[in-house]
Amino acid sequence: MNEFIVNVIHRPEMVPEYAEKVTGHGKEEDISRDSLLTESLDIFKTQQEIAHKNGIKTTIQMTYASLFNEEAVSLAKEHHEKYGDEISLTLLGLPCQEFRDKYKTKDFCIWMFSMEDKKEIVTDVFEKFYEIFGFYPESTGSYYIDAELNNFIKEKYPSVKCAVATCWEEGPKAYHTCNNSWYTLFDGGPWAPWIPSKQNIHAPAANEAEDSGIVAIPHLSRDLIACYDGNGSNFGTHPQNVLRGMIYRDGEYPYLYNLIDQYRKLADYNNGYAYNMMFVGPGWMNKMGRWEAPYELLLKSYEDGMAYYGKLKKEGKLKDLTMSEFADYYREKKTYTEPECALWKDILYGSDKQVFWYTDPYMRACVNMDQGGAIVDLRPYAAKLEWPVGIGTKHVQDASYPFLIQEKYRAGYFTHYAGEGTVRSAKLTYKGEEVDLCLCRTKATFSQEGNTRILTLDPVDIEFYGLTVKLQTKLYFEEGSSAIKIERKILEMSDPNAEVELNEYMVACYGTTEYPEDMTCITLNAKSATASETIEYAYKCRDAAVEAATEVSAVIPAIETRVSMTADGKATGYIKEGYAFSPMFTLGYTTKLKDQEVFATWLNLEKAN
Repeated sequence: MNEFIVNVIHRPEMVPEYAEKVTGHGKEEDISRDSLLTESLDIFKTQQEIAHKNGIKTTIQMTYASLFNEEAVSLAKEHHEKYGDEISLTLLGLPCQEFRDKYKTKDFCIWMFSMEDKKEIVTDVFEKFYEIFGFYPESTGSYYIDAELNNFIKEKYPSVKCAVATCWEEGPKAYHTCNNSWYTLFDGGPWAPWIPSKQNIHAPAANEAEDSGIVAIPHLSRDLIACYDGNGSNFGTHPQNVLRGMIYRDGEYPYLYNLIDQYRKLADYNNGYAYNMMFVGPGWMNKMGRWEAPYELLLKSYEDGMAYYGKLKKEGKLKDLTMSEFADYYREKKTYTEPECALWKDILYGSDKQVFWYTDPYMRACVNMDQGGAIVDLRPYAAKLEWPVGIGTKHVQDASYPFLIQEKYRAGYFTHYAGEGTVRSAKLTYKGEEVDLCLCRTKATFSQEGNTRILTLDPVDIEFYGLTVKLQTKLYFEEGSSAIKIERKILEMSDPNAEVELNEYMVACYGTTEYPEDMTCITLNAKSATASETIEYAYKCRDAAVEAATEVSAVIPAIETRVSMTADGKATGYIKEGYAFSPMFTLGYTTKLKDQEVFATWLNLEKAN
């Protein structure tokens, strides 16, 4: 039977984000204002009461500020005893008068401090927690925890087994919708729980040696289409996300329940297991209202959302776990190489759009059926790229895992009149006419054979002048292989004797934002048993091809990644260098296909030596 696991996490954030300005209402800033602290605690109590009323236990993530509040501490102890809530510790909610007096800063994002300060703050917060409760927490979290800090926490406080470690796609898209002022950039991680590697928190561990010792969970469960296409903060199973996205009418929000149900559906693609989480601070239910919603609607949405979880639990369709309980469950349930899969459909805009998300220790990939099954996002986890974050590093704010393909930041197929965008697709050519499969909308079904997950796309009809071709695409994700196999089969031709050219290609680059990086470090190569062609990237728009190619590849030292394509039959392999206006590179194969013939290629990822 399918299992649907839910984590509900509350934090008594005594000085919630944004709330001081609302509560202070034009007064000079004072984060110790009694009215702010009192209201914040009242909202936390309300959230706890709503959860317990519906039979849902919570994880109480104590903030640094709340450790100085006797009532917050007393409530946590009481709810632990009475309801089985876990008393946890978050690295959010640092700002309070005590913190500012000690550290002389208004910074509050733990991953942005220098490593020296991170260690001092973590030690301070954890020891204060121990002083108050007499034990160290089994779980912690933030919006983001970098690998180096996580390794420090696990070594110094081995009781920690679970952490909120990143937001899914909290990158430039979210930054732009916050008036370019929300400097939290961490795209490229998993959307569902994972065991992070010691090298990079985004990249899942491939084995015990890489295991960082914790189970990581994302900050909120997001809509895997709407969040990717737009600002993720508007599309999550947190009820106030839905209000912020204005996805309601007359005080009702069916989208919220549809979103929770779609997360339940993910059990079909993950060996009977599905996960959902809600991570809530009191700032969301300010008495002055939030976004354009009055307090009454904020309260009602939270009551309704929790009531839906409670209903599912009563029906035996939901299991509520604390964070540490979930870590134990996950360790028992999952293996290192087992992927997370999500065949996701649009439930918001009324389109037929469908995408497939796949993540494992070697990659994160997104396949877009609206673009004929093209790969539109690809993160090379195989590199296990070490990426220090914070003051004193190269990346003070940008914690994203770099991409090779990213249609939102590097155009994808639908691009400018000149140049190319990043995408992995194919083109068919007949008598000088060319059709890109990105223009052929389709649908997909998911299946699993042994350790291979298979995405089977509905056939598409491609019409040339004088010829119609019915073509089917299948994508194979073999567990532990660090490769994606793409198979094209011609099912039918209006002229059985005709022959078409198939061009399997990948346009790629590297980066974490919209802005281009220096590509001159990249080396392109095409080789066969008897020949080899190499291009050292210099923006000169060069290309080269090799008959009967055994491999075409690119080495990108800046992200320690080697990406290659291989083919299952004799085909011409080619490489292309971009130019300054279109700073991409292209790997590809061309071959001739007749009726009923099949051609397969593999996209392979590995760490560059």
